[in-house]
Amino acid sequence: MRDPKEILKKIRRLELRTRRLVNAGFAGQYHSVFKGRGMNFEEVREYASGDEIRSIDWNVTARMNAPYVKKFTEERELTVMLVVDVSASGMFGSVELSKRELAAEVASILAFSAINNNDKVGLLLFSDGVELFIPPKKGRLHTLRLIREMLYFEPKGRGTDMAGALDYLNRVISRRAVLFLISDFIAPDFSKALTVASRRHDVVAMPVSDPGESGLPDVGIITLEDAETGEQVDINTGSKGVRRGLADLEEVRRKALERLFRSRRVDIVPLSTTEDYLLPLRAFFEQRERRLAA
Repeated sequence: MRDPKEILKKIRRLELRTRRLVNAGFAGQYHSVFKGRGMNFEEVREYASGDEIRSIDWNVTARMNAPYVKKFTEERELTVMLVVDVSASGMFGSVELSKRELAAEVASILAFSAINNNDKVGLLLFSDGVELFIPPKKGRLHTLRLIREMLYFEPKGRGTDMAGALDYLNRVISRRAVLFLISDFIAPDFSKALTVASRRHDVVAMPVSDPGESGLPDVGIITLEDAETGEQVDINTGSKGVRRGLADLEEVRRKALERLFRSRRVDIVPLSTTEDYLLPLRAFFEQRERRLAA
């Protein structure tokens, strides 16, 4: 059983680190990239010099026998959903950080950026089924709860059902949202569910990888076990052909994922346990800013 004091310390450390990064620039970039998706009606008032003629409410004008206009304000509030893979493969890490810990840290930055922008943030954890759904809300305490669950939630399943997670979201999230999919995407075909989700929502894919999954060292014959299925296989890492074959298979899988995301107009933010995640995050925000300005 984990020590509650240690859990609180780790959550607090992660909060301080991610808040520092958000305050150092991500909040502004997030704000400029993720804006409101529409206009809210505010009031009807008398026409004033300079008002757009197109904004005249002709029904009210006819009743009042004087010109009146509709006033709208930009809809600032967004709904952000963090969709995080907690399958067994996420526990892999050939360095200090596991894929799941990396996912939690990046998701924390996104959560605090959204909260600073007065947006609602929710969380969906999934394995081979939906493990936990926390509806979107605002506030620091809510965000700290999301961080705790991302770090310490103990899933019942071991596999990865991305299609099931997306289908679930398509049912429970009615308004347009920004979906951040954080996973290694080692999963059965989920292209149909992604197609539906990308039409309804603004989807951003964040594939998490670890070089140890494709770049095995030359250490002779070893036994590898699939974290999700428990299947074991003996591999001769002393063979250059075997090592090259494994690397080639991973490259084929990565390129197929990229083609799928690009065909659905889903942005991609690649994350690696051995690289600074700030670089791809900043590149993503800058790319979005350029696209919005075009």
